[in-house]
Amino acid sequence: MSGGFRVTVPASTANLGPGFDAFGMALSLYDVVQVRVIDTGLKVEVEDAGAGGVADVPTDETHLVVRAIRKTCEHLGVEPPGLHLRCLNSIPHARGLGSSAAAVVSGVAAGYALAGREIDAFEALQLAAGFEGHADNAAASLLGGLVLAWCDGGRFHAERLTPHPAIRPVVAVPSVRSATATTRGLLPPAVPHADAAHNAGRAALAVHALTAKPELLLAATEDRLHQDYRAPAYPASTELVATLRARGVPATISGAGPTVLALTADGILPADVGVEGFDVLELPVDLTGVQVAAQ
Repeated sequence: MSGGFRVTVPASTANLGPGFDAFGMALSLYDVVQVRVIDTGLKVEVEDAGAGGVADVPTDETHLVVRAIRKTCEHLGVEPPGLHLRCLNSIPHARGLGSSAAAVVSGVAAGYALAGREIDAFEALQLAAGFEGHADNAAASLLGGLVLAWCDGGRFHAERLTPHPAIRPVVAVPSVRSATATTRGLLPPAVPHADAAHNAGRAALAVHALTAKPELLLAATEDRLHQDYRAPAYPASTELVATLRARGVPATISGAGPTVLALTADGILPADVGVEGFDVLELPVDLTGVQVAAQ
């Protein structure tokens, strides 16, 4: 595909309540990167296709997609003479929908295409997850569906599962941003044993609820490890989660926030729940993950 190709990569939501740094799910909102080999140099164009502003995105070697391409090409032993990238960004930045992981996964996929090779899922996960230090978002964007991710001996792993078809995710995306590094800084170095035990049980229940018995999702998405500690960073999102859960809607903070994820049965939020300041979107689960096609 050295003449030109297109990479389409889905957004993702992570944690899903109790599965901190372990659960991820791909959503049908996509960034697209068009790649063309040129004689020399680097040209990067970035277009905001709904990502809420990309003025601060670099267009040089520090661009995250470019960095991931370079890392992958080095790993695969290829070096393109020059690159022209056109990035169409639809995944909101710094909102907890995996925009950084999607950028990295698209770069990794592009690197494999430039090398003329099929994506090796395991090695691609090592390359992609290495940028962030955890594999939940990256694995979801790479594989699609629901993923269970972990790290063992410095190597990242992920198992892909198919979510129950009755689950219809809805996201409420606020205009405010939240940096993952900032919200991670709000987490304590240790938590009470009772809270850890609670989350272990709810995470196990969540796997069952997400794949086989969605009527258990309200209980299964309860969390004590991270959401309460991060609440001061996005009070409006925290309040919306509490309001939805009080109405029986399984709702959580998506990833590091501030987007709210609701795992509904009908694709809508209760009409009397106030969502001022949020853009509400139904985003079906993406079941395919990153895709590469000639253009």
